[in-house]
Amino acid sequence: MVIAAGARTPIGKFNGALAKVDAVELGAHAVRAALARTELEPDYVAVGNVLQAANGQNPGRRAALLGGVKREVPGITLNDVCLASMSAVAMAAAMIRAGEATTVLAGGFDSMTRAPHAIRLRPGTRMGDVPMTDVMIHDGLYCSIADEGMGGMSDAENARLGVTRESQDRFAADSHARALAGRERLADEIAPVGDLLYDEGVRETSYDTLAALKPAFTADGTITAGNASQVSDGAAAAVITSAERAPEFLAEVVGRAVVAGPDSTLHLRPAEAGAKLLERYGLAPADIALWEINEAFAGVVLASATALELDLDTVNVNGGAVAVGHPLAGSGLRLILTLAYELRRRGGGLGIATLCGGGGQGEAVLLRV
Repeated sequence: MVIAAGARTPIGKFNGALAKVDAVELGAHAVRAALARTELEPDYVAVGNVLQAANGQNPGRRAALLGGVKREVPGITLNDVCLASMSAVAMAAAMIRAGEATTVLAGGFDSMTRAPHAIRLRPGTRMGDVPMTDVMIHDGLYCSIADEGMGGMSDAENARLGVTRESQDRFAADSHARALAGRERLADEIAPVGDLLYDEGVRETSYDTLAALKPAFTADGTITAGNASQVSDGAAAAVITSAERAPEFLAEVVGRAVVAGPDSTLHLRPAEAGAKLLERYGLAPADIALWEINEAFAGVVLASATALELDLDTVNVNGGAVAVGHPLAGSGLRLILTLAYELRRRGGGLGIATLCGGGGQGEAVLLRV
């Protein structure tokens, strides 16, 4: 199966340039841009959305219809947390292989800025104040299986694996530097929203600046606002079909692998998914020209790269979520598109995009260009 075309929005900072854009409209914008890059019309829709509260029924299909998919096309909204849009691509490929569809619109979106606060009134509250739930945290950043925040959990995993504060801050500084250097390259995959042309969170920074930040989650932790992914708004979409229907395509989707760990920790899940994928296709890490590993936390990439024995020069060459942001359901496909466009610029080869997800899952997709 192949990616005939794909596009994404620039990723906006929390309460930033995309704050007034509805989450579903963000998804629709990416869909419009992806459809504009191909003449193919999808006959099914699979779109991820994590923070679904108040987005209406089946928000993934809503976004697709608003983006130009025909009303008669059925579809589904997926939510396996950060894996959602990568899973959408895998679902699309599986449906096409099975003959259930010929062309599938895959995507994912979230506005963390516009995620509502919720009040529980059922069963009815008779008297007294009622606390509100921050849906962004409750549904997006807090592991309901472990009943623990993913920040504190990841601080503990950094300590267990020996991932130092210095290595995280140096990696984070490099992520921003790479994203700044690659800004014009990343523009190939971006469909601007209003005046926002580039990923909003990318900035000039340094190791010394990042090293001065206080821990974000635990008093003695090593994760800060500078070496963790940014809370963000954004969307991505792609048209998946067969090579016969799209002889000129962006990338071939060779296969994918999904794993779940014995606990809800995140650090090693991308490596485990990547290793499972490599084994399935008889490949070694050295056979892969480029890797995209989602920077949920800098420590996740460092731990997974160490486990796979990767050269960091082949990982996230245009920066990652520490710099560009992590809009939850938009991130899996964002990784795939960034990887596909960069492989094409370099003349082709094999690449793997992989990420962790809440609840201790991991997913990886193998591309060939």
